[in-house]
Amino acid sequence: MITVKEISTKKELKKFVKFPFKLYKNNKYWVPPIIKDEVESFDKTKNPVFQHADARFFLAFKNDKIVGRIVAIINWVEIKEQKIKKMRFGWFDFIDDIEVSTILLDKVIEIGKENELEFVEGPVGFSNLDKVGVLTYGFDHIGTMITWYNHAYYPEHFKQLGFQKSQKFIENHFFIKDVKIEKFHRYAKILKERFKLRALNFKSTDEILRYADEMFALFNLSYSKLSSFVPMSDAQIDYFKKKYLPFINPEFIKFVVDENDRLVSFSITMPSFSRALQKSKGKLFPFGIAHFIQAKKNINEAIFYLIGVAPEYQKKGVTAIIFDEYFKTYEKIGVKKCILTPELVDNKDIHLIWRNFNPITHKKRCTYKLEI
Repeated sequence: MITVKEISTKKELKKFVKFPFKLYKNNKYWVPPIIKDEVESFDKTKNPVFQHADARFFLAFKNDKIVGRIVAIINWVEIKEQKIKKMRFGWFDFIDDIEVSTILLDKVIEIGKENELEFVEGPVGFSNLDKVGVLTYGFDHIGTMITWYNHAYYPEHFKQLGFQKSQKFIENHFFIKDVKIEKFHRYAKILKERFKLRALNFKSTDEILRYADEMFALFNLSYSKLSSFVPMSDAQIDYFKKKYLPFINPEFIKFVVDENDRLVSFSITMPSFSRALQKSKGKLFPFGIAHFIQAKKNINEAIFYLIGVAPEYQKKGVTAIIFDEYFKTYEKIGVKKCILTPELVDNKDIHLIWRNFNPITHKKRCTYKLEI
């Protein structure tokens, strides 16, 4: 018999976070989170997303053993301001048992109906900076620290339960050796002169923080037209600045400003820590941190996390300036391969940016939707 329990204590949330460690044990493609950070992100007194979002956490049990988990999420900005009556769900993992996936999703549907919402969709997080989507292709590629991995049976469960594919994403990668770097260097020089732009490179987190608020304002502006976008609040921006920016190598962040020092484009990348996370087994201390230190010494892969362009500069090629700076940095560090995070299939603007990089699609994922 399958039973479901709603949880809330820190001890229970830790069990919630640790369930995938058993589900994906010995899986060489799954990348674990840092347990402490994941638990803290669910703390309603610490994560400002809970100022405008509600979340309820559920574990499924069979013979007193955890066999599944899910988070039911309501983002009130999305519902009240954007008028999108969506019931979200995320952090959805389960054994290959249709009873387990059914009972967990039924809880989400129940909450959606109680709040008079129109449909459920997931897996998604609280905001656009969270992980997204069920992997449907590319199960034999290692994940990243900012994507979910899942077993190949997940899509079949959604299909059996009557869910339809909604938002579709692709994940690409490219090799530096396949890019005509001289071309970007030439374009960058022309664009700098034409629009009176200059690139900013950083050596410290403090230098970046001076532009951080402007960067997130540009993020909200440049992504606002995407169908799944929910803007970040000031509190969320402040939380992200303090929690994540100090973790990212300063040289992996590039900005472009105009003659008045106004930000017109930005990009955040980071070294791939997938192998280090696997070796750390969810813990930074006492030994996990050593794997990250070692990974920082031997960086050959970079992950493109975010890239944004001011609307008036879109489709004018100004990202060539950013890429020109990255190629200089990557050559010095030894980066050979770049991995792109999930991108909406219908985001044509971002696909135009990557067309000159000979990108290879190695993963596909989607969210699933059900009218209620």
